[in-house]
Amino acid sequence: MKSVSSRVTCLALSVVALSSVTACVDEKIVYRDRELFEDPPTAAAEFLGYTDHDTKLTVCGNCHIEKQGLWEETLHASAWKGLQDSGHAQESCEGCHTVNQLGNFTTAEGGYVTTADARYEDVQCESCHGPGLTHVSNPNDATRPLAPLDVGVGATTGCGECHSQAHHPFVEDWVQSRHGDAGHVDYRTREGCSTCHGGEGALLAWGINTEYIEKGQGANVGITCAVCHDPHGGPNAHQLRFPIDVPDINENLCMKCHQRRAIPDEGSSRGPHSPQGPLLLGEIGSVGWTPPNLEYQAGSIRGTHGSSANERLCAGCHVNSFNVTDSGGNFLVTATGHLFKPIPCLDANGVPTADDSCPKTPEARYFGACTQSGCHGSAEAAASVLLIAQTRIEDLAAELSGLLALVPSSEFSTTDGVYTVAEGAKFNVGLAGFESSAVHNPFMTEALLTASIKIVKSEYGLAALSGVSLENLIGTPALR
Repeated sequence: MKSVSSRVTCLALSVVALSSVTACVDEKIVYRDRELFEDPPTAAAEFLGYTDHDTKLTVCGNCHIEKQGLWEETLHASAWKGLQDSGHAQESCEGCHTVNQLGNFTTAEGGYVTTADARYEDVQCESCHGPGLTHVSNPNDATRPLAPLDVGVGATTGCGECHSQAHHPFVEDWVQSRHGDAGHVDYRTREGCSTCHGGEGALLAWGINTEYIEKGQGANVGITCAVCHDPHGGPNAHQLRFPIDVPDINENLCMKCHQRRAIPDEGSSRGPHSPQGPLLLGEIGSVGWTPPNLEYQAGSIRGTHGSSANERLCAGCHVNSFNVTDSGGNFLVTATGHLFKPIPCLDANGVPTADDSCPKTPEARYFGACTQSGCHGSAEAAASVLLIAQTRIEDLAAELSGLLALVPSSEFSTTDGVYTVAEGAKFNVGLAGFESSAVHNPFMTEALLTASIKIVKSEYGLAALSGVSLENLIGTPALR
């Protein structure tokens, strides 16, 4: 029997004459008398699933055709086939490859779990939004099922219900990362901070006008899955909202936030905040204080990590997955890279952890991001280069800090309207204080420090405090 809800009357936003099937264009919904869906089985708990299984047209997609078109290109749209083709299909896996109560606020079992009906195969709209029968029967804002933005380990809603556990521990990794760090919850709604620390603030800052359950409720939702990934799909790999392979701080997904106070704010005494993106790209004047005696006055100073040799740029080092096996070769867990640590510490079983106190050696850490990218020939070589670069930068920063301690305090005033050599050099010490500066761009960091030391000595009549070389050595064969 066809549903009475298949005949919908509405005052459309615009009227479009079509010679065949009429549907929505750019979310401007145009209705006509047509059968949109069959009544779902009672046991399905009001989940609708597909209108046409063969063409993968969801019931929701009859009206929301822009979202339908995006979704069809995602792996979610072929989740059932992917499971069947994997060679490991089991009944216990089917819940995360079909429409049912997983991923949404529905608590009662429904959809494929209770019917085994093919109309519920694949991860469709209702997997995140919940049952659509009420909305399709009476389409308005009040009946619109919204998906959650928040996630968490053990959560009964959202991405984490499926993207978790040993084979897909995305949420388990994420919650240990700085993106999921509840310790920074205050920053999620604080003015000036929320655009990078809060999920709602970030989406607004990026011009993404999307609806979700927590929107406008003042909830402290962090940088969750759906902040970086568009659940509906899009032109970027892995459903990312912005590309990760573009060397542009305004377009690269990671750099849209990791670019704050990369150059001095002359009205503030605060140092760099999150300069990683500009530092990686190394464009003169876009990162650090540029001393007037800097040897490189144009162009950029860029290492391999920020070049086309590392196509994924930030993600090339920070997001890498691999399987962990025991001594007998038995599978233990898949590391998803969502700790966002380029060389994570490993536990006794070789599983990456959030701990960062272990030695920077191949025995204690995973250096696969360094070797698999082709940048370094071995883990030992990568560890050696890191040690040399960090030691060199630490020595230069110590020399510059010692010199600045001899400069009169009046040179560090933020109220006189003058930005001094001492203040600029202090900013560069702060840049070197990011341990990652030796990886993101050791050449730029070294060049800024050596030039700063030279001009501080000249400007304030100071003598060298140590025998540290003021040549730029990191790029030479001896220290490469």
